Amino acid sequence: MKRIWLGATVAAFLGACGGGNPFIEEEDTGTGTGTDSDPTLPPGTASPEPDNSIFRTEPTAASGGQVGDGYVTDVAYNSANDTFTVDNLGFDGDNVYNRGTAVSSLGPYAVYEAVAQFPDSETGTPINQFTHRAIYGVSTSGNTQFAIVRTGAYSDYGFGGFIYQREGGVTLPTSGQALFSGEVSGVRDFSGSGGLQYSRGDIDVAIDFDDFNDTTGSRGDAVQGAVYNREIYDIDGNNITNAVVGAINSDQAASLTAMPTLTFTVAPGALDDNGEILGEVSSFFVNDAGEVVSFESGNYYALVSGDAGGPDEIVGVIVTTTDVGQPTGVTVRDTGGFIVYRQ
Repeated sequence: MKRIWLGATVAAFLGACGGGNPFIEEEDTGTGTGTDSDPTLPPGTASPEPDNSIFRTEPTAASGGQVGDGYVTDVAYNSANDTFTVDNLGFDGDNVYNRGTAVSSLGPYAVYEAVAQFPDSETGTPINQFTHRAIYGVSTSGNTQFAIVRTGAYSDYGFGGFIYQREGGVTLPTSGQALFSGEVSGVRDFSGSGGLQYSRGDIDVAIDFDDFNDTTGSRGDAVQGAVYNREIYDIDGNNITNAVVGAINSDQAASLTAMPTLTFTVAPGALDDNGEILGEVSSFFVNDAGEVVSFESGNYYALVSGDAGGPDEIVGVIVTTTDVGQPTGVTVRDTGGFIVYRQ
């Protein structure tokens, strides 16, 4: 398979963009000498090592994802004209996404959109294209990056995917703890209904390098995290958080004033020797009857990055679903990318 690395030259791509393509295409031969990927890890680097780059894509339906997941495995950013190229999705024009018009950024991350129409190659007659949106983030160092692409054109979740990657390695300590903070921004799509929304929030991630102890000879590190100050926007950039919270309250006889905080499930072995983190996420709230209501559930996937001075950033993706506050038969999926920095 191919993996694509984003060079550090685009660390400030949200500002003035220079010429040239910062992506470097590299063949993944899967011949590394590190620990082979656990079956639960997303597709990508076959033999990850702590000293080397790692590339991951969304799990496909064959590996536990939804039908349509994992179709995005090849993306490229063009700094000369601030466009984003996405391969392998039907009816997204010529695969070139332009910077968003109604929504061009979500927090520190850029938003791109496919064209609305594309001409017949012979007659020039315009053909309506599907609604596709991409969110792209790269760290200030350029060592970690993510991309998320979703569409709201299908009655189910449709075809899309996410990519996250680390360039270079990581040196993990064997003791102490570390706190990382930043922002998460995402795309919300629906099963049972078309349409797209955006999400954003603040995120903290902490790692305990001392515990849990593990008897298998690998790390047993615990990871905790929280996503809070969450907001929801429609595709035109209007803040609809109050409307979403109101629908949750109406559905569950609750009196929420904000979106519930999303938290990582703490369990042994979340972080492995290669700096890869996997775990579950969920959110809850208490309704007016004093009952605990399960709101969202899902998973997070992440990579720790940093030199001998210690890990200094983490890139990851969080995917959750819920049908609470949605019309009957509709489930919303929120796919958010984050980059957090050592505090």
